[in-house]
Amino acid sequence: MQPVEFLAPHFAFVSDPTAWIALLTLVVLEIVLGIDNLIFISILTNKLPEAQRRPARRLGISAALIMRLALLATISFIVQLTQPVFSAFGHAFSWRDIILIAGGLFLVWKATKEIHHTVDPAEHDDPLPGRTLQLSLGGAIFQILLLDLVFSIDSIITAVGMTDEIAIMYIAVIVAVSAMMLAATPLADFIARNPSIVMLALGFLLMIGTTLIADGMGFHVPKGYIYAAMGFSALVEALNMLARNRKARQRGG
Repeated sequence: MQPVEFLAPHFAFVSDPTAWIALLTLVVLEIVLGIDNLIFISILTNKLPEAQRRPARRLGISAALIMRLALLATISFIVQLTQPVFSAFGHAFSWRDIILIAGGLFLVWKATKEIHHTVDPAEHDDPLPGRTLQLSLGGAIFQILLLDLVFSIDSIITAVGMTDEIAIMYIAVIVAVSAMMLAATPLADFIARNPSIVMLALGFLLMIGTTLIADGMGFHVPKGYIYAAMGFSALVEALNMLARNRKARQRGG
């Protein structure tokens, strides 16, 4: 069988307008879902030495793409992750629920730890900076891969719920992760230049971790509420930044 003949059935959707609408919707959805992952990667890599930040971001986002594509290749297995495996507290838990709860707990722990470090950095000083940097790089990559797995599973299950076309899922994932790759360095640099943004981003991670735990426990929080709260907080912080910059210019003038 020729490659074209093998691929043709998977791209039959190109003549279907509703399939293009599904593709556009899924691309936007995957990009929005990737913001959580991107904020985590940005905060984590900003703690590394300057020379290691960009490679660590690229590695983390590339791993996210590889995980998503690998999970799409085992899509029948991923769908089974939503099947209940045991019941407790009146809720039937699936492997997806367990993964979301574990990922949410990790995010809450990590964000709380980073907030503590930001508020009281002197308590975390280490007399062996070389060793700290080496461990930080390995630890950062491990933590990025761990959260990539959690966000990737949620992303793929969302894609499965949106369309049955495997080609649309692949295209949407590739486009979304490519957008993450382009936005990673500007977002990380912006966070690094504005210390107050770090605390806001850590607050976002706390909220995201809490919603992951709630989702895993069977209490679904609509994503629209979460992103509306994040958008409102970002708007307030943007106004605060404008006010600070105006005061700084007035003092300088």
